[in-house]
Amino acid sequence: MRHLARINRRFTPAARIPGTKDAPIRHECQPMRIAIIGAGFCGNVLAAALARQGTASRLSLIGVAETFGRGIAYGAARPEHLLNVRAKDLGVDPQDPGGFADALQLDAAQRLEFLPRLRYGRYLEQHLDAALAASKVDVARVSEEAVAVERGPDGFRIFLANGEDVVSDVVVLAIGALPPAALPGIGPRLAVHRRYIGWPWQDGVLDEVPPQARLLLVGTGLTMADVALTLRRRGHRGPITSLSRRGLAPQAHLAQPGAPVTLPPSVAQALRNHDLSGLVRSLRQLTTVVEDWRCVVDALRPHLQPFWKGLAPAARARFLRHLRPYWEAARHRLAPAAATALAQMQQQEQLRIRAGRLLRARLSETAVEAVIRDRGSNSARTEAFDVLIRATGLDTDVARTSHPLIATMRDAGLLQADPLGLGLVVDERLQVRDGSGHPVAGLYCLGPLLRGGLWEITAVPELRAGAQRLAAELAALGQARVAGGEARRQAV
Repeated sequence: MRHLARINRRFTPAARIPGTKDAPIRHECQPMRIAIIGAGFCGNVLAAALARQGTASRLSLIGVAETFGRGIAYGAARPEHLLNVRAKDLGVDPQDPGGFADALQLDAAQRLEFLPRLRYGRYLEQHLDAALAASKVDVARVSEEAVAVERGPDGFRIFLANGEDVVSDVVVLAIGALPPAALPGIGPRLAVHRRYIGWPWQDGVLDEVPPQARLLLVGTGLTMADVALTLRRRGHRGPITSLSRRGLAPQAHLAQPGAPVTLPPSVAQALRNHDLSGLVRSLRQLTTVVEDWRCVVDALRPHLQPFWKGLAPAARARFLRHLRPYWEAARHRLAPAAATALAQMQQQEQLRIRAGRLLRARLSETAVEAVIRDRGSNSARTEAFDVLIRATGLDTDVARTSHPLIATMRDAGLLQADPLGLGLVVDERLQVRDGSGHPVAGLYCLGPLLRGGLWEITAVPELRAGAQRLAAELAALGQARVAGGEARRQAV
């Protein structure tokens, strides 16, 4: 950890260097070096776009070896984990959404299916390989974890877990969402015991769960569904209790997509006026007259980023407090086959989805003692389980995260946490703002950590559009550097 000590000594807060508010730190006459931290979907698509357009003199794509080019969602998946978007909509190019289906040569029926996530991971790897192979840009694939970023007069220095570093003029944080924070109420002995699984996709921990174990899953969303389906595939026979405050499980996609819906004037007006209450009222009326409510949710998606950007902070907080769980259960839906499997587990009384709060969990001699208060109850009770699994998924709370890179940059004042726990604060150019609220020249963000400003930025359609937007921004930045350097040379 010697290099981390060096970082702590040398890392300066993000005070702006004179003349660099809207320009890279390095001299404009020199070629631009770009480093992308995160080699999942966002890093993959952005790197491919930058390689094709030749923006950088050197491009570094930094990510862990195990999921390089695929990310956790598609690199740590298992055969039973299905995509929750139809194959026809998953191309990496916004102008060619059918690219994934075309690459697999799917017929009309297959294009409507929800394929295994592992197949999408292979598609992403092939996409990246093809783009980099055809590029004339000097590309470095760095299969190491980035643990810190230091800003200096000549650019950024990225420190890696192996003690090496990468120097760059522009840095893009494309790390995806953050690992889940520690569950409140977990006793210290339980937190380090094999009866507690804080991250279910690490090192095959689910394979070690005894088949007849009584399980408590904290979380009832998509991660819960993945965990339950993996346990089912392994032949788990013990009872599974899944717990969240409202007990809302993800809704299912229909096998065949419904007809598109045109939003009525009342909904359009509420969206234009950034009227959250009016929007909710109009949507409630609309869902009573359309054939399928899913089409309403899908019709809203193109309007959600501008709606959220104009929403007052108090209205955003109100949405998160009262409506977020219901929206996410309807918005982030399960593939029909996955939903059917979960329904069967519930019908067989193997899986129970429950509304309540985990107040405390501690390790006894023979079990996990969990104190649970059911929703609407004035009392709590202690129940025994063999294993407790955190299944709440990834989050975006920068202020609370222990993620090495983001925590180091946060503590050094190089970035600012969204006040509602939705990622980072950025400007209109996706440039990260520092702890004082000033844009950090040359430091950008892409992906779910932009939820604070955009909200709808976690699925492929929005992420690929965001990558295209940032690629265009960096291309313009590179052209400005070249033009500025040429003007200086002519002046001399």
